[in-house]
This record gives sequence, structure tokens and C-alpha cells, in this order.
Amino acid sequence: MEILSTSKIYNNSLTKYSRFKTREVMVGNVGIGGNNPIRLQSMTTTDTMDTAGTVEQSIRMIEAGSELVRITAPAAKEAKNLENIKAELRKRGYDTPIVADIHFKPDAAEIAARIVEKVRVNPGNYADKKRFKVFSFTDEMYNEELERIYEEFSPLVKICKEHGTAMRIGTNHGSLSDRIMNRYGDTPLGMVESALEFVRICRDLDYHEIILSMKASNTQVMVQAYRLLVNRLIEESMNYPLHLGVTEAGDGEDGRIKSSVGIGTLLEDGLGDTIRVSLTEDPEFEIPVCKRIAARYDNRENHTPIADLGLMISDSDNYNNQSATLNPQSEVRDPQSELPYDPFSYQRRKTYETDTIGNHHVPVVVLSLDAKDYIEPSSLEKISYTYSSELDKWNIGDLAPDFIYLGAGDLPYALPGTLKKIFDYSYWQTLENKSDSFPIFTPAEYLTAERRSYRINFVSVTISELTEELLYAVKADKFCVLILSTSNSNGMAEERRAMIELMIKGIQTPVIISRSYSRIDDEDLTISSATDIGALFIDGMGDGIWIKAENDIEIINRISFGILQATRTRVSKTEYISCPSCGRTQFDLQVTTAMIKKRTDHLKGVKIAIMGCIVNGPGEMADADYGFVGSGPNWVSLYRGKEVLERGIPYPEALDKLIELMKEDGIWVEN
Repeated sequence: MEILSTSKIYNNSLTKYSRFKTREVMVGNVGIGGNNPIRLQSMTTTDTMDTAGTVEQSIRMIEAGSELVRITAPAAKEAKNLENIKAELRKRGYDTPIVADIHFKPDAAEIAARIVEKVRVNPGNYADKKRFKVFSFTDEMYNEELERIYEEFSPLVKICKEHGTAMRIGTNHGSLSDRIMNRYGDTPLGMVESALEFVRICRDLDYHEIILSMKASNTQVMVQAYRLLVNRLIEESMNYPLHLGVTEAGDGEDGRIKSSVGIGTLLEDGLGDTIRVSLTEDPEFEIPVCKRIAARYDNRENHTPIADLGLMISDSDNYNNQSATLNPQSEVRDPQSELPYDPFSYQRRKTYETDTIGNHHVPVVVLSLDAKDYIEPSSLEKISYTYSSELDKWNIGDLAPDFIYLGAGDLPYALPGTLKKIFDYSYWQTLENKSDSFPIFTPAEYLTAERRSYRINFVSVTISELTEELLYAVKADKFCVLILSTSNSNGMAEERRAMIELMIKGIQTPVIISRSYSRIDDEDLTISSATDIGALFIDGMGDGIWIKAENDIEIINRISFGILQATRTRVSKTEYISCPSCGRTQFDLQVTTAMIKKRTDHLKGVKIAIMGCIVNGPGEMADADYGFVGSGPNWVSLYRGKEVLERGIPYPEALDKLIELMKEDGIWVEN
């Protein structure tokens, strides 16, 4: 077992919800961090030189609830025009702070810092070299680069200090410098070190109006980077606020799931002071999603205390003792001394194999059905099981669940062999044919049952039911699978706490994570379940997913598979890494994304990056199989990973060329 020392602590508590206390940074009239609420923001997609268009879009964002408005300033002329945009907004009665988004141009940043309330710089692009070349940096070369960066970055810091301008130092996974890549690789540690190099320059110049971000399209990498960043901040006695976001999340349901998984996992741990949901949609549509995510934590502190179960990993014994929380100013820390996993890297919890659950198997999907509503085989079409009566054959789609729970009623027709049934134990006993049908027990039923399945025995438990007697019985039964549920408002932490108990005791029983929701609309179900359940899968905890809700079964099924896809634990469809658009974009992202999806969404497991410009394109595509990148107005470059294959393709021809490339690589299949 790996022991988590205090050097790996990244939040206040693993069991008591508590916001990690950061210093307050004022961005104009908006306080970020400290005792302020979670702030919401978005970014314009208009051409920054289009003053009227940018102002109108900014107003729509503000009226939707955006508390900061970010505007790209790729060069000096755009930076100068921020003055006109700001003046017009103020003239029309809007005092919302403006954030200038800077990448490659220090001169643009220095101009903008004199005009707006905050500048955002990307350490991988700003005053740094990135040629995607692999060579060795000696310590001397590395230090020389740091000295050069100090000289180029310090003028901006001094201007910000003089004008009271805040700064976001925002690392992107896809735009790490050659120097960082060669020393650390494209790892969470590399992302953290990239930001801290710039932070240390700021501290050396006694400038502290800093906000930090660690964005990635890969949710696992994003979460690990933020956690590691906080850990390093604590070690170096810093507590700057955090801006959270998942880059290139995409659009629609998938974009909302992916954003909720990444942002929500960190908010669950009390990390994060401001958020942006980066959707390939008009920016004003991002804000309602932000609101729903943030609202989950409005009264979280009042949750039911989570059982300690005898382990020293929480401050539950002193639940109301605020001095027990961790912050850089306190020497009293939450004793997370027995944590059996590493929160800074992904490892799936070790389990044994029970039939098709656990061990090397991908997480399974369980759905609840009411038998009387599915009396015809055609009823299952909405969950990817299509029956042909002429051929007497089932066609199984990529989003086909693995188990259906029927309670105390059966279906009047045979199911395909891949779909198995779960019944209440009392009903299961009455079945003559128990093949591909399995019981679900209460703990009391399981401990006293005279008959169990010889393949799978599901046991539904909460943390309070994990008694020594039950755990002893479960540990000895290789046919047992736990269904873990909770009603605690801090439910993710409670289910994580139960998983930790199993790991500590060496119990390798597979666990299906279950959550129930009532009277909730589809959007809230998407956001809540993606956060509640996705956060556990990010840490490798879970061998299956079971969402219980009154919503349409088709939606529940899509969300279930979407969560597994977003956590990179089960790939069931094409993944699109699609940027949200900004003033740098060389084509219409929304139209282009829809066009590419229409032609390629049948390519299971293929990752396609759709990037509006070259700023983050090559880097963010490191995790993609193919890239479709704007290289000029209505011009496209095609990539395989980071490798550019063809530049300067006219936009109307680019998608056909991308498909030709897929065919050459042997991964194309006809739809």
C-alpha cells in the first residue's frame, strides 16, 4: 500500500466539504478567491477589431451572468482596440472586468495590461520557444532559458503591478514549451512547473495579483495537474486562486459531460475559485451550464458527516473544528495518512474478475427498466438494441448497456446474449431459468441467503452498511459485486470514502457506482451525474455505472456512456476535441464541427481535433488521432497527432482530404 504523506495533500479534507482558502485577487470590481463565491466567465468569439460586434456579444454574455469577459488580443492592434471596446461597454453601463487573452506577443500583453483589468498569458507560448523538437537541455541551457524568460516576462509584471492589473498564468496541456517537454514530458508535473516558473518571477518582483489554471482536453490530466499544482503551492507557501476549465470540451451533451467531469471533480474537493465551460457554442450558452455546476456547492458545507470507519483520513472527529482544515497559513493539516492511491496519477483500483465485471473489463453500464413499459422488443431500440423480426436477430449498437434491472417483473421475450438481467432476490428465486439473470441482495438478504448465483451476486450497500461481517463475507465471495449508493449531499466523497475502506482492507470485489436522482431535468441530470460519478472514475474507482432517474431511459443511457467516455475509461464513440472558438478562429467552428461529425461520428474510438487556429492546435492534438486546424482565413491544415501532413488546403476540400487520409491509414469504415 502506498502511504500518502502530508507532502501529497492537495485539499482540506477528503470527507468534509470545505473550500480551499486562497488569497483574494481583485479583477476590477470583482473579487476572486478568498471568501468570494465561485465566479463565472466566458470568452468572446468575435473578431476583436469588430468593436460593435464584440461589445454586443459581451453584453449578451454579461446579461447571461458572465462576471468576467475574456477577449483575444493576438497582436498589438487588437490589444489597442480593447480600449475602444472597454469604453463602449462602460458608456452603455457595463463595468464587467475585461480579460485580454495573450499567447505569443509580449508587446500585445504590455499594451493590454494598461487598458483592461486582467491579462491572461500562456507560459508555453509567451516568451518561450516551441518547435516540437526533441533535444536535450543541459542544466546550463535550461537556466539560460529561464534567465531569458525573466527578461522578457518581467516588463509585463511591472506594468501589471503599476496599473493594478491582475494576471492569469494559464498553462495548456497542448502548448508546453520544448524546454518543459524535454525535461518533464507532456505530464501534469510539466504543466505545473511551466506555470510555477512564471509565478516565481512574479514573486521575485513582489507581484501577487495572480490566478492560475491548468487546462487540458484530457480530464484525467487536467484533474491531476490542478491537484499537483495545489500541492506544490502549499509546499512553497502560496495560495493563489484557481481558474478551472476543460479545453476543447466540444458541444452539446458531450461537451457538458466532459466539462462537468473535469471541473466538477475539482469542485468536489473544494478546489476552484472561478470557472469557464468551454463549449463549441455561442459564449452566452456557456454561462447557464456554469451556473448549474457552481450551484451544486452553495450549501454543501451542511452535508451529513461521513463515517470515519476507523481510518485517520478525515477530521470527522472534530467536524466543526475549522482549525483542522488545511491552508498555507496553518500548520494543522487533515491527516490523510492512509490513502491507498495516488491522486496525481491514474491507476484503476485492482479488482478480481466476476464474469464480465472488474479486472481488465471495461466498466459496465446498468439501466433500470420497468418491464411493463417494454413488452415489445422494439422498445429496446432507444438503448441500442434493435430487433429484426424477419431475421429473428438482434443488432447491437455501440451504446448498448450490459445489464438491465427489472425488479420483480420479467420481459416476455428473449434478450440478446450480451444483455443480462438483474432481479430482486425474492423474485430471482422464483425463476425457473436463471441463465443470464442475477439477483440483487440487501446486505441482510446476502448474509442469510440459502441460495446464491454461481456467476454474479449483486449486493446493494451504502457506507453505513459496510459492517465487518458483511466485508468478511464479501471478501470470501468471488462471485460478489457491490452496488454502492449514497443519499449524502456530499455523496462523491462518501462513496470515495467507502472505496478507500475496501482498498485499505484489501477487498478486491468489483464495485458499481450508483446514484439516484428525482425530479431533475435532463441538463441537471447530465451535470450532476457526470460530476458525482465521473469524479470517482477519474480516480480509477468503479467497475460500472448505474444512474437511477425518472428521465427518459435513452437520455440516461447516453449520459452513462458519455461519462465513461469523458473519463477515458470506456470508449464507445468518436471523440471530438473541439475548441470553443474565439477571435483567432479561421472558420466557423460550430458549422465545421457539425459538418465533420455528420461524416465521421460512426468511427468508434477515433479522436478528431477541430481547432480554429494554430495557437493550441498541434499541442492539444497530441491526444487526437487527426487534426483539422485553421491555418488562415478559410484555409486548413491537416495533422496526424502533432505531425502536419498538408498545409494550405482550401476549406471546402479539407474534410474530403481528411477522410482520404483515414482511408489511407486503414481506419475508415463506411457508415
